[in-house]
Amino acid sequence: MANIMSREMKDGRFVRQPNRFTGRIGTDEFPAEAGRYQLYASLACPWAHRALIVRGLLGLEDTLGVTIVDPIRDERGWRFTLSPDDRDPVTGVRFLAELYTASDPSYEGRHTVPCVWDTETKRLVTNDYPDITLMLESAFTKFQRPGAPDLYPQELRAEIDELNDEVFHNVNNGVYKAGMATTQEAYEEPFDALFATLDRLEARLEGHDFLVGDRLTEADVRLYPTLARFDAVYYSHFKCNLRRIVDYPNLWAYARRLYAIPAFGQSTDFDHIKRHYYITHPHLNPSGVVPKGPAISWT
Repeated sequence: MANIMSREMKDGRFVRQPNRFTGRIGTDEFPAEAGRYQLYASLACPWAHRALIVRGLLGLEDTLGVTIVDPIRDERGWRFTLSPDDRDPVTGVRFLAELYTASDPSYEGRHTVPCVWDTETKRLVTNDYPDITLMLESAFTKFQRPGAPDLYPQELRAEIDELNDEVFHNVNNGVYKAGMATTQEAYEEPFDALFATLDRLEARLEGHDFLVGDRLTEADVRLYPTLARFDAVYYSHFKCNLRRIVDYPNLWAYARRLYAIPAFGQSTDFDHIKRHYYITHPHLNPSGVVPKGPAISWT
């Protein structure tokens, strides 16, 4: 986040930039077709993690391709150094920024993951991370594996949406608002809201395996990436140090239950997560030293 402090701070508070590309697969402009679209994701990024989880849960691996970026982002943005010749195998570019420029030469915002590229029109469909998982769940139904879960059932949508809104503001984005704050007041407000919400989630999970309807839903997909990163990164790096997730009996058991599901566990890469956060935020960790801990068993 080389430019995060200059572009996304207001009165010491972190303000997340709006998403520029908001197209949707499943429309006349972007019909749902197997093999046409490419997802760009980072194993370190919690927003991208959600898309990878849903892709795995629904069995869309053969329908939607994926390119994983290097976990270390420098002033040039996300790089394709994990691919042969340091280039995206689909487009041949070296940096994700090139796909943004190809889609809109006037674009000046950050070049974020996740995003979805259309290989036919050669432009980005969307970088609207809150909508990408919902889009995957609705647009590719005929390509889903038999028995794939309905992660956004009609009868639970109102409850899922209400919970997702609270979790986004106070937990998913709350850790960033605390960690990126540059004044004491701007830090303490989201810090207090974060732990008040974690306390409520702990109580909500008493006697329940999942957050809504006693079944796996979009609400679980959205909370899990923050829980997976919390003790390794947010607790220390973002100064969210009132309690760890392992200190919450219900939340910790819940996080491990999700981790045991292949789509969750196999997309959780603690090496990428730690190297990204501790090296990519030099204003928070000038030395770039990556902590060795914590000693936590997710299995």
